[in-house]
Amino acid sequence: MEDNRSTIRLNADDNVVIALKDLDTVNETRKNRSGTAMSVSAGHKIAAKKIPKGGLIRKYGQIIGVASKDINPGEHVHTHNMKIGKSSRSAEIETDIKPVNCFSNSQQAKFKGIVRSDGRIATRNYVGVLPSVACSASVCRYITDALSPKILEAYPNVDGVVGLTHTGGCGMSPHSPGFENLQRCLAGYANHPNFWGVLYIGLGCEVNQLELIFDNPNLSSSAKLRTICIQEVGGTEATIKLGIEMLSEMLPEANQAKREAVPASHLILGLECGGSDAFSGITANPALGAAADLVVQNGGTVILSETTEIYGAEQLLIQRAANQKVADKLMSLIHWWEEYTRINGATINNNPTPGNKAGGLTTILEKSLGAVAKAGSTPLMEVYRYAEEVTAKGLVFMDTPGYDLASVTGMVAGGANMICFTTGCGTVLGVKPVPVIKLASNTEMFLRLSADMDMDCGGIIYRKQSIEEAGEAIFQSILDTASGQKTKSEVFGYGDNEFVPWQIGAVL
Repeated sequence: MEDNRSTIRLNADDNVVIALKDLDTVNETRKNRSGTAMSVSAGHKIAAKKIPKGGLIRKYGQIIGVASKDINPGEHVHTHNMKIGKSSRSAEIETDIKPVNCFSNSQQAKFKGIVRSDGRIATRNYVGVLPSVACSASVCRYITDALSPKILEAYPNVDGVVGLTHTGGCGMSPHSPGFENLQRCLAGYANHPNFWGVLYIGLGCEVNQLELIFDNPNLSSSAKLRTICIQEVGGTEATIKLGIEMLSEMLPEANQAKREAVPASHLILGLECGGSDAFSGITANPALGAAADLVVQNGGTVILSETTEIYGAEQLLIQRAANQKVADKLMSLIHWWEEYTRINGATINNNPTPGNKAGGLTTILEKSLGAVAKAGSTPLMEVYRYAEEVTAKGLVFMDTPGYDLASVTGMVAGGANMICFTTGCGTVLGVKPVPVIKLASNTEMFLRLSADMDMDCGGIIYRKQSIEEAGEAIFQSILDTASGQKTKSEVFGYGDNEFVPWQIGAVL
């Protein structure tokens, strides 16, 4: 990176620089042809040289779009004079992919996790109440609300009782992709190590019948997984009473859980970014990528997601795919999304949100190049369907939408026991039963939302901290949080309403 006090150039081949602060004087921005000074907000792009109409615009050393009109040196480069255009991206894997040099067992970092009876490691210890259908969601909440904090004080080793809700489960084909997504999410949560046990509640007449949960080979009816059908037991009041009785039996057992030192190889880290700005791809995302590399070096697993937000940068992942089969899986997802958005009257390359654009991101290519930085530098080992159980070690990819809640839900269902979430505009998300560490891309936002942000990566911009140093700090925060240290979203109690399975298909 080349930088001065006002702008930064990310790569020697770039023909734009990034404003490090709001620039609104003639000396800092140069004059346009009318002779008036132009105002450029922090994070936005400024032309470093003349770019003719149709000329390629480069950032990160990569093409992020083309000029829709002539752009003079010093001019603001954004939606008014830039478009995505057509780009050719190589989709060939590298031939010299080397395996990660992982630390030995004795060298691995440790955290204090909860060892379940099957050997899996939990980072939290919750009891869950899950609905099979939206019609039973309120009853789930009534049951959890009936357990007052005073009652839960008797169980100090239980992090809480979580009543989740969702809007699906009926009015959908049992053979549709959306129904399969919901099934995998419910099964993945019910089987998640961060839940000691789960009470599963159905209405009785829904498409998503209670017994379907047991079609998953990892699940079976037991003291840790119980079910109630509202219509069979006599309605709302009877269900609430029975639910409270069942939870009262589960809580003493759940309270027996203890933390002990375990290797960091048991970490399954989900990566997410939301409310991104132009600094996300410069600070928080590459810093998280450095932390992700450390997780992999310690024998753990890292899940990259959001297929719509790697579009235009997928070649950077394909180049480091472990084999051709993995590369082909990822490319098939890209092609599916292109068709899926087309038949729904959308375009995948129009993804940046109003908040993204206000923060300086113009095209999906630019956004994706910054987002992929979260994945670090290790080989891509496997590609998974939405909410599919993740079993591979190392860096993997899961097919999810860019919608944060749906994306994180899929990764948690897949087994993620930690989430790191980068944000530039400021996102306050949390997701039970898994802790979420929120990483701010810029110091101004971190200070403004300090009660919600866990770490500030903005110092990277001014070389107060290197990307590697920030990555090491994030990795240590992951270990501390996995050991029980509460995140800001956990202090606020976020997570009960953020269970959002990805819905695809017709509502019948």
